[in-house]
Amino acid sequence: MSITLNFELNDQDLAHFKEAAERSRKAAESKSAEEIVDCAVTMLADAQKVRIPDFIKERLLRLDDMIAMVRDVGWSLPEEDKQRVLSALMYFCDPDDVIPDNVEVLGFLDDAVMIELSVRELKHELAAYDDFCEYRSSEANRRGVEPSTLGRTDWLDGRREELIERMHQRRERDFGTGYGSSSGYAAAAGRDSYVRSWRPGVFKVS
Repeated sequence: MSITLNFELNDQDLAHFKEAAERSRKAAESKSAEEIVDCAVTMLADAQKVRIPDFIKERLLRLDDMIAMVRDVGWSLPEEDKQRVLSALMYFCDPDDVIPDNVEVLGFLDDAVMIELSVRELKHELAAYDDFCEYRSSEANRRGVEPSTLGRTDWLDGRREELIERMHQRRERDFGTGYGSSSGYAAAAGRDSYVRSWRPGVFKVS
């Protein structure tokens, strides 16, 4: 038997998570991009060692996508866009979670909430990356090559530039500046275009 639970975070609840994220960013300011990504990778590895609900797994897959966006040689984000993603990943470098990760079943609930907020913040980045991965997999299959063997190629670069330009335009439309920031709390999660084509991810769902 399974049950469905729905809960709503009000402005005060969201402010609590926003403050936690800001503390984590300040604590991680001295870390390199590689160290920040490694923190998030370690958290995903720890999550795969314990039992977690499916709705948390779904969010952890999206965190895996954020990590892949930074690591993917073919995607090769412009530096300012890369910093936006790294800023979201900084929370996972903080050892003082809102809920300790070793708590059975719900230990990663706060991480899932933070990922959800980051997904809303980075919805255009994630949508563009999803489209890129789908295009790469489709074209690689048509050309008889493995997507995992591809780095930067001319035919991929053209599509990449189109998608990054679209990403900037949509972000500017929503937030008023191509490299601006927003809490993103009221934005849609943007999962309509979500696909799971190949990407250099580390999180595996059994």
